[in-house]
Amino acid sequence: MRVIFTDEALSDLNEILLYVDSNYPVISSAFRQRLRAVIARIGAWPESAEEVAQRPGVRVVPLIRYPYRIFYRIGVDVVEVLYVHHSARREP
Repeated sequence: MRVIFTDEALSDLNEILLYVDSNYPVISSAFRQRLRAVIARIGAWPESAEEVAQRPGVRVVPLIRYPYRIFYRIGVDVVEVLYVHHSARREP
């Protein structure tokens, strides 16, 4: 499935990438690679992540090794990434 991003998700990603690039430049490349791999997994197997109990239809997948989670929902022919949050933040 094609993966698309909401404006909020793009804003989240932009902030996260700027933060990682400026504070952890050594891992920046690996972080981006992990992010691309998780997005590819969501597109290939959208139902593989667990559903968020408080948000019907919303799924969450962690960026294993990094403290971020990607929240998304499955549409007809697309997966829509809703937001990307640090694991320490409360779910929106």
